[in-house]
Amino acid sequence: MQGWIEGFQESIDFIERNLTEDLNIEDIAEKAALSPFYYQRIFGALCGMTVGEYIRARRMTLAAQELTKNNGKVIDVAIKYGYDSPDSFAKAFQKFHGITPSLAREPGASLCSFAPLHIKITMEGGTMLDYRIVQKAPFTIVGTKRRFQSDTSYQEIPKFWSEYMAPGKKHSVMGTFGVCVDMGGKDFDYWIADLYKPWEDIPEDCETYQIPGSLWAQFTCKGPLPDSLQSVNTKIWSDWLPALQGYELAGKYNLEVYGPPTENPEDYESYIWIPLKKS
Repeated sequence: MQGWIEGFQESIDFIERNLTEDLNIEDIAEKAALSPFYYQRIFGALCGMTVGEYIRARRMTLAAQELTKNNGKVIDVAIKYGYDSPDSFAKAFQKFHGITPSLAREPGASLCSFAPLHIKITMEGGTMLDYRIVQKAPFTIVGTKRRFQSDTSYQEIPKFWSEYMAPGKKHSVMGTFGVCVDMGGKDFDYWIADLYKPWEDIPEDCETYQIPGSLWAQFTCKGPLPDSLQSVNTKIWSDWLPALQGYELAGKYNLEVYGPPTENPEDYESYIWIPLKKS
C-alpha cells in the first residue's frame, strides 16, 4: 500500500500549499485517490483530528507567525487565512493561542504552533482484527435517517441513537443496522435501520434504501458499545487499510451491524462492514 500512503501525503502537501486559498474536501481527497467519504474517516483515524481542525490549526499557526514578523493590519491577515471579519478571526485566534491577535505582537508573547503532518506507517507490534471477506447480494434497508457532517459526527450520531431509542418512545425499527451513506463533501446520511421485508408496510416515518451487491470486509467487534466498535473502526483505517493487498475500497457507504443483547456486556458482538472491490 505504499502508493496509497504517498497519495495521502500528497493530499496533506496540497493543503499546505493552499492554506491561503479556499479549500474543499473534494479537491483534497482527490489527491489521495479517495472519495471525501472515506478520506475523512481515514484522516481522523491516522491523524487524530478532523480535516477541518487540521486546516484551522495550520492557518492559526501561520497567522501568528505573520503577526509577529510584520506590522500589517490584523484584518489583512484575517482575510488571507479565510476569515471575513476581524472579530471572527480574533475569536478563533484567542481560542487557539489563548491571547488576542494584538497581544501576539508583544515581545515575549506565548503562542501555540502546530507543525505540518507527515504520514508514516510504522510497525509497532501486531494488531489482531477478526474479519472475513464475503460476497453479498443486494439487499434493502428500511429506517430513519439524519444528515451529519464528518467534523461533528462522532458527537452527534450517539445523540441520534439516544433520542431515537429513548424509553417510552415508539420505535419503527429495532436498529439492526447503522448505515453511513456519502452525500458528497462533508455531508453523509446516517440511517438507523432494519432489513426491509417487502411483505410489510413501510412505517410513515421511514424510508427504504438499497445496498448494492458487493464484496464486504466484515469485522467483528466484541465488548461494550460504543468502545468496542470505535476501537475496531480506528484500527481498520489506521492499521488494516495500509496493509491491504489485492483489494481497494468501493461504494459510498459502510455499515454497522448490531447483534442481539447479551447478559454480559463483555460478550456482546457487533460488526463493521466495509465494501471492497478487487484491485
